[in-house]
Amino acid sequence: MKKIGYNLIKVWIQCGLHLYFSKIKVHGLENVPRDKPVLFLANHQSALLDVLLIAIDCNRKPYFLTRADVFKRPLLKKLFSFLQMIPIYRIRDGRESLKNNAMVFDRCAHLLGNEKAILMFPEANHSLKRRVRPLSKGFTRIVFTALRQNPDLDIRLVPVGLNYQNAEGFPDSTAIYFGKDIPVQRFYVASDLISSTHIIKEGVSEALKKLTTHIDDEASYDTIVRRLDEDRTDYLNPTNVNSKWKNLESLETLEKRKSENRFLRIAFYTFNFPIILFWKTIVKPRVWEPEFTATLRFGFALIGYPLYYLLLFAVLIFLYAPITALVIVLSIFVFNWGYVKLAG
Repeated sequence: MKKIGYNLIKVWIQCGLHLYFSKIKVHGLENVPRDKPVLFLANHQSALLDVLLIAIDCNRKPYFLTRADVFKRPLLKKLFSFLQMIPIYRIRDGRESLKNNAMVFDRCAHLLGNEKAILMFPEANHSLKRRVRPLSKGFTRIVFTALRQNPDLDIRLVPVGLNYQNAEGFPDSTAIYFGKDIPVQRFYVASDLISSTHIIKEGVSEALKKLTTHIDDEASYDTIVRRLDEDRTDYLNPTNVNSKWKNLESLETLEKRKSENRFLRIAFYTFNFPIILFWKTIVKPRVWEPEFTATLRFGFALIGYPLYYLLLFAVLIFLYAPITALVIVLSIFVFNWGYVKLAG
């Protein structure tokens, strides 16, 4: 029964994501082992959306390491546990709480020992900046714990690059790149964990820098991003972006953005005025960090739009015949779907 419920939620979220994003491109699934313990290691830009995008397209049923503070409410704790989310504690949760991570690492090691898959974000925080931040050593502690319990375990690290065209904007597009799996045994030396940690972290970091945009010029970061935006850069192709930003000096002219189709935008706002108004006045002001904007907007749309269509249909059947009301609602749905796909 639990498996059925999990799969139903997965299908619901998967449909919602494909309606929310203009494009979802997935590359490198052939790099994901199906019969070995796997630790997915991804860059972290857009809060819970990062988790959902990987979960629905990774060809595994992963467990997720998630910041512990979101488990404080009993209802959410039950939901997150059902979705195989595991709390990980940070210094901001209180120094005393950090000792709980020992049990978390042991649990993850046990999961890997049973050839399960785990997803975590080794940057240990999220940021909208288009760069790979220094990696924490938390994921190596999990791996080393598992290898102490089972020295012959063939753990594979799969770097995952998440790329958003405009993580704060809507409609948005995204591309997920699964990199070539890294066999831990090749770099693990039980008698020298310090060197093993450094080598593994460096290997994952370098892989991530190729799978997503990595602008390491902090002094000129804002200028570089502005010029890339003006040139209408396709951020879904990180290889080209990383080559492009390093050679911006050679660009003689920059193509200015074309003005968007105002008619379509006005129509979109008109057809969806109640739900857009609710988002902008009630929900969006409550977003506590910019990185959570897209996650909250997606969650709001996932729940709000089915209710909006039902309410709209209920109102319209008082004005028109039921079949007419249904046609109007379906027409608005198709228009919204087309707008997302064309405008992203």
